[in-house]
Amino acid sequence: MSTPPRPSPGTPASPSPSPSPEHRVRVDLPEWMRNPPPAQPTLGRRLAGLVEAAPRLREARRALWRWRDRSRFSERRPAVAAIASFVVVAGVATILVAGTLYVFARTRAGEP
Repeated sequence: MSTPPRPSPGTPASPSPSPSPEHRVRVDLPEWMRNPPPAQPTLGRRLAGLVEAAPRLREARRALWRWRDRSRFSERRPAVAAIASFVVVAGVATILVAGTLYVFARTRAGEP
């Protein structure tokens, strides 16, 4: 009983290399796809141009951006915000349940 010869450490495990991928046929694109016409300015771009042209509007836009990027109270004090929101939600839920029970009791008593 003879064993097959073992490949040496530097040779690949499989003797046949993987087949190369098939090449696709070259496609010639039409002129309008190779050199598309310039995009038409949209309403949003036109309005942005008008806002940038007026100094007061430009400053108002930048002030709005600064206001949106501010750090919020819930980001600065997350524990306080969580406790306050829990208290508000618990209060609103209690009022809703008490109101529902009140309406149910009046309905059972036959009052309008």
